[in-house]
Amino acid sequence: MTFTEQLLAATRDHNSLLCVGLDPDPAKFPAHLKNDATRIYDFCAAIVDATADLACAFKPQIAYFAAHRAEDQLERLIAHIQRNAPKVPVILDAKRGDIGSTAEQYAIEAFERYGADAVTLSPFMGFDSVQPYLRHHGKGAFLLCRTSNPGGDDLQAQRLASVEGQPLLYEHVARLAQGPWNLNGQLGLVVGATYPNEIERVRVLAPSLPLLIPGVGAQGGDATATVRAGLRTQGDAITGPIIVNSSRAILYASSGADFAAAARTAAERTRAELHAARSH
Repeated sequence: MTFTEQLLAATRDHNSLLCVGLDPDPAKFPAHLKNDATRIYDFCAAIVDATADLACAFKPQIAYFAAHRAEDQLERLIAHIQRNAPKVPVILDAKRGDIGSTAEQYAIEAFERYGADAVTLSPFMGFDSVQPYLRHHGKGAFLLCRTSNPGGDDLQAQRLASVEGQPLLYEHVARLAQGPWNLNGQLGLVVGATYPNEIERVRVLAPSLPLLIPGVGAQGGDATATVRAGLRTQGDAITGPIIVNSSRAILYASSGADFAAAARTAAERTRAELHAARSH
């Protein structure tokens, strides 16, 4: 199955638009694991096992592993997901952005070393920084488009006088991803939940691409507004999929030994909220 096929199947089978973000910070772990970076795998695997039937995707953030010399634990974690939740795709949140042979190596890292089904990329060095990832059959790539951080305006909201119609930069990225850059049919876009109007604009420009939407939960994004702005359906079929990520609100729902059960409760609540928004 391609990444998009796997995503649509998980969304349907788990009745879920929820992506569980895996951003392990040992300083925030429950007391019996706190500040022990050797237990990152144990913490994340427990979260995965507690939420696997509630998620349409898992999204490990590579920096949270690399900062603690835990890349081997990331490899084990993705292998664990593939064994125990084989229908749930893994999006490696790496935000890579380089050209030529370096991009080829990053693609090997994401798809062969870690075995991810998709990866996040920065598109701002141009198409040749994206193309090496598209050579990996069926693998997905999400381009940063309209991010949720305040500094996103510095570049993404600037008009391109040299492009017909003078679109904003993020609009131009959306058009490229929907059109000439999407050589393998597996491109998607990252759009922050804190900007529902921009989500809707991106959806107009990229009607069929998967949208990875971080910012719901601890960052304050509105789940209902996000679903209404980004999800597109025709009958029972999803024609414009969304992947709504929540990380901290699920991972750190409890600081006690019940952290996995609390994570499940938080994930159930968010999934239900996203599902309710579909019927409005």
